[in-house]
Amino acid sequence: MSEPLRGVIVSHAAVAQALLAAVTVITGVRDALVPVSNDGCDTGALAERLTQAIDNKPAVLFVDLPGGSCLTSSVRLARGQTNVAVVTGVNLAMLLDFVFHRDIPPADAARRAAEAGSRAIRTPVA
Repeated sequence: MSEPLRGVIVSHAAVAQALLAAVTVITGVRDALVPVSNDGCDTGALAERLTQAIDNKPAVLFVDLPGGSCLTSSVRLARGQTNVAVVTGVNLAMLLDFVFHRDIPPADAARRAAEAGSRAIRTPVA
């Protein structure tokens, strides 16, 4: 790939902004992720926000919940496109992995991020 992937964090309220802030503080990487909130908009406005965030570039959309307007709008936007992939259930671990592995195709980056996010989910032993 010639240009690094863009990650778009798609969430309810300010979750995307909070995750972006955490990734930036931890990694120092400032150009890998764009936050998009569904706050105060309908699905049409959300689709427009997503289109602007992607900016016709290869992207992975990291959605907060496996249902609802954020996922529905993201899947609609990605449908039929090979340069846009969607992952739901976003967490900090998957975003941290993503920012350092943006030189692969969107579908591969989405799978890799989902695996990293899944591995990070644990029940700690007391």
